[in-house]
Amino acid sequence: MIELDRRHALLQAQAREWWAELRPHALDVDRDPTLPARLLHHPGLGRLGTLQIPPAYNPDPLTLSGHHFFLMTALERVVYYEEAARGDLATALAAPGAPMAGALVDALGDEEQKEWFYGRVLAEPTWTFFALTEPERGSDAAGLTTTLTREAREGPWRLNGTKRYVGNAVRGRLGVVFARTGGGPLGVNAALVEAEAPGVTAEPVATLGLRGAQLGSLALESVEVAPERILGRHLSPTRRGMAGWLRTFNLLRPVVASMGVGLARAAHEYVRTCRAGLTREEQCRLDGMERRIEGVRRLTRRAAVAVDADVSAGQLACMAKLRAARLAEETTLQALEFFGAGARFEHPFLEKLARDARGVEYMEGTENVQRLSVFHGLVRGGSHGLVQDGSHGFRCGSHG
Repeated sequence: MIELDRRHALLQAQAREWWAELRPHALDVDRDPTLPARLLHHPGLGRLGTLQIPPAYNPDPLTLSGHHFFLMTALERVVYYEEAARGDLATALAAPGAPMAGALVDALGDEEQKEWFYGRVLAEPTWTFFALTEPERGSDAAGLTTTLTREAREGPWRLNGTKRYVGNAVRGRLGVVFARTGGGPLGVNAALVEAEAPGVTAEPVATLGLRGAQLGSLALESVEVAPERILGRHLSPTRRGMAGWLRTFNLLRPVVASMGVGLARAAHEYVRTCRAGLTREEQCRLDGMERRIEGVRRLTRRAAVAVDADVSAGQLACMAKLRAARLAEETTLQALEFFGAGARFEHPFLEKLARDARGVEYMEGTENVQRLSVFHGLVRGGSHGLVQDGSHGFRCGSHG
C-alpha cells in the first residue's frame, strides 16, 4: 500500500488539522517541557491518552465519519504520527497514554495485567514509560545489567539498576522495566512498575532536542515487584522478555520512521512558505528534497503494512527507520542553508526542527542497529517478502 484508502485518509486529515493547531505552541514547549500537561484540552494531544489501547479494553475509540480508530495498527500510527511530527514531534512525544509500554503489555500481558494497566491509563490522563536503555550499554537487551531477583520462590521480586534516556520518565506514573532474571537471552524479562513505588527515583536528562519529551533516568534500588506484575508469566521463556521487546520494536519502528518523514516535511514546507525568490538551482534542490521525502514516506507505509501482516517481518521497518532518520537530519540542515549564515537565529522554528531531527537517530535503535537487523534477517533467509526494486531500493512482495 502506498496511497491511503478513504478510512486512513480521514485519519490523516483529522491529524493534520489538529497538529496544525498545536504547532504554534512548539517553541513554548521547547522552552517549558511541562507545558504539554496544560494542553490536554486540545484533542490532538489529549486523545492520544485514550488511544493505542486494544479494542477489547477501550470503549472510546476515535470516531470519524462512522470509522473507528484505536491507533493499534502500525499503519494507523504511521498516518497519525507523520502529521503530529509535522506539527511538533516533541509535543506529540509528551502526550499521555501508552504508546510503547502499552504495545509490550498487549504482546506479553495476561488478562489481569491488561485490565489493570489499560484501566489505569483510561481512568485519567496517565503518562507511561518504557525503560530499556542503560548507561554505557544503550538499548542492547542482551547486555542488560539491571537485575530482577527474589529470595523465596513464591515471594516478591526485587528490581535493581539504572535506566537512562527514558521518555516521560519524570512525568510517568507507571511503565515497564526490562531486567535480567538469569543468563542468556531467555533471562531477560519485563516488569510492570509504578513510579511511586519505594526505591524508584526519576531525574530529568538535559537534551538539545525533543525537550518536550522530558527524557530522564530511573534509579531502581530494591524496588519490590509482585509476581503478578511480571509480564509474560503465563508464557514460555522463548515467548517473553526479548521476544516481546523485538515485537514491540518491529511495530513501532515504522512509526519512528513516520516521525522522521513528518519532520522533513515540516522543514521542506517551511522553505516553500518563507523563502522567496529561489534561483533555478535552489528550486531544483527543493524539488529534490520533496521527491526524497515522498520516497521514504512510501517505504515507511510499506513497512507498516508488512508489520501489520506479520509482526515478525521487521526488515522493512528497520530500513524505513534508517532512511527516515537520515532524511530528517539532512533535510532540516539543508533547509537552514536556504536562509544563510544567520538562519539558526532568525528562524527559531526551523532551528528547532534541526535539533529535534537529530533525536530520531536514537529512537528504537541507531543506524548501525538497523543495519545489523537487516543483515541478520537476510542471512537467515527471512526477508519476509523483501525484494530488490531498482526504482525505490526495495519493495514488498507477497506479505506487503
